[in-house]
Amino acid sequence: MPSLSAGMEEGTLARWLKAEGDAVAAGEIIAEIETDKATMEMEAAEAGILGRLLVPAGTNGVPVNAPIAILLQPGESLAEAPAPTPAAPPAQPAASEAPKPAVATQAADELPPRHLASPLARRLAAESDIDLAALTGSGPRGRIVRIDVERARAAASAASPAPAAEPRPAPVPEAPAQRVTRLPHSAMRRVIARRLLESKQTVPHFYLSVECEIDRLLALRADLNAVAADDYKLSVNDLVIKAAAKALRIVPEANAMWTEDAILRFDDVDVAVAVATDGGLITPVLRRADEKSLGTLSNEIKELAGRARANKLKPEEYQGGGFTVSNLGMYGVVSFAAIINPPQSCILAVGAGKRRAVVREDDTIVAATVMNCTLSVDHRSVDGAIGARYLSAFKDLIEQPLRLLA
Repeated sequence: MPSLSAGMEEGTLARWLKAEGDAVAAGEIIAEIETDKATMEMEAAEAGILGRLLVPAGTNGVPVNAPIAILLQPGESLAEAPAPTPAAPPAQPAASEAPKPAVATQAADELPPRHLASPLARRLAAESDIDLAALTGSGPRGRIVRIDVERARAAASAASPAPAAEPRPAPVPEAPAQRVTRLPHSAMRRVIARRLLESKQTVPHFYLSVECEIDRLLALRADLNAVAADDYKLSVNDLVIKAAAKALRIVPEANAMWTEDAILRFDDVDVAVAVATDGGLITPVLRRADEKSLGTLSNEIKELAGRARANKLKPEEYQGGGFTVSNLGMYGVVSFAAIINPPQSCILAVGAGKRRAVVREDDTIVAATVMNCTLSVDHRSVDGAIGARYLSAFKDLIEQPLRLLA
C-alpha cells in the first residue's frame, strides 16, 4: 500500500485495474486507492506479471507499506516468488557472544503478535484496556486491525455481569421499530469528523458579520458575461472569491496561521474553496488567487470543483491554503457561521443575496439586493480589529466591483 499523501497511515483499495496473470509495464496504472480526500491511481513500480492479489478490491483500512499483490519477474512462478514479508530465523549467537539487540529492519513475522497491529487498532485497544497479545488479527499476515479490537470490545461488554436490577416505573408501550439505512463511514468522512471536532473544541472561534449590497456586482457580472463569448461564464461566487483574495492583500494580517512558536503570515494569497461532494466537503486551493483575472479564476474553480466531485484531486491541489470561502447562497441559505478549517485562521461564510428595503443615510428607503457574510476567526492569531478591517475591505470591493478588475 503506497503512501499517497502527507500523514497517510492507511487507505482503501477501491479497485483493481489489472487481474491476476496480466502483464504490467512500469508506470502502468494497476489500482485505485481511496485516501481521506480523494481516489488516486497507483502505478506499478516495475514491469512484470501480476501473480497474486493479496488484498481484494473494496478492502478498507489497509496499512501503508502492507503488501497488496505479488509481482513476478519474467521466468518466476508463485512457488519461486519471495514471501511478502520474509521471516528468516534469526542467527543464534555463539556461546562466547552476547545476544545482540534486534534491529529496526527485523521482519514483521518475527515480532511478538502484539506488535502486528495498525496504529488505529493500538490506540483503540489502549483506550479500551484490551490486550493485543490475546487477539487474532484478520488483516494481512495476521495483522490486528480496527475491526478485531471492536469485536473484542463488544465481546467484553457482552460478558460483563449486568448491574443489580433497580426498581423501575411501570412499563410504557414500546415505540415501533424504525427503519434505517446503515451508511459505513468512508475514510474521507472519518477525517472530516475528526478535523471539525478538533477545530471546534480547540480553536477559540469568534464571529463577525457584514451585509453587502450586490446590485453593482450583479450588473458587472452580467456585462462581463455578455462580452466573454465562450471563454468563461462568471458566477457570483467567482466574484466573491476574487474579492476575498484581494481583501487579504489589503489586510494581510488575516492571512495567517497559529503555531505554538509563532504566528505565520503567508506571503501568497492561496484561497481554499469549499466544494460539496458525495463523500463530504473538500477544499481545493486556488493558488495566488488575488493575481489571477476573473476569467482565469472562474475556469480554474470549475475545473477543480469538477475533479473534486469525481475524487480526482491530487494532494497538492487540496492541501495548504491560508483562507477558506464557503458559499451556501446557491441553496437559498441567507446566513450561517462556518467552522474554521485548521490550521487556517479564518473562513468566510457567504449567504444568498435577497431583495429588501434599505434605509440610506438621508433616510430615503430604496430596494437593494443584500448579501450576508460571516467571518469565523481564530482569536489566537487574528484579533477582532483585524477581522473587522478585513470585512470592511471585502465589503468595499463587493460594493465597488470595478476594483476587482484592477
